[in-house]
Amino acid sequence: MRKVAFYTLGCKLNFSETSTIARMFEAKGYKKVPFVDTPDIFIINTCSVTDNADKKCRKVVREAQAISPNAYIAIIGCYAQLKPKEIAEIPGVDAVLGAAEKFRLIEL
Repeated sequence: MRKVAFYTLGCKLNFSETSTIARMFEAKGYKKVPFVDTPDIFIINTCSVTDNADKKCRKVVREAQAISPNAYIAIIGCYAQLKPKEIAEIPGVDAVLGAAEKFRLIEL
């Protein structure tokens, strides 16, 4: 069974959306696991209210790579919406989906 882990930065809406996306993955047969449990897929739901949030996203990507170097890493949310090219240049990031696309992640 493929494993997926989530990390959420930001507001209550982001946490709610992460929960919804997690249920979508579970409905497709994925097992939701803790971030440190060597998942096959990392999904990082981002905020971009402050520069600190952007830095935190980069830090979480590096942590994900250290935990599971071959995992698929998807960045979704506000930071992805506002600065997709910047995020796409982060080593190890496989997908960048903004607000309109994040609920299509399971299709990818």
